[in-house]
Amino acid sequence: MDADRIKGSANQAKGAIKEAAGKVTGDAKLEAEGKSDKIAGKIQNAVGGIKDAVRGN
Repeated sequence: MDADRIKGSANQAKGAIKEAAGKVTGDAKLEAEGKSDKIAGKIQNAVGGIKDAVRGN
């Protein structure tokens, strides 16, 4: 498994936590950061998946 997939999953989880915290506290900036982190994590995870596919894992 590629390191990008691991880091991407971690960023998705971090983003989900930030987004939820932003919703609970009413902090729109924190919520937006969380959404951004989730999207970045999904992209990073996809890149790792592509790398794995190229390597044949």
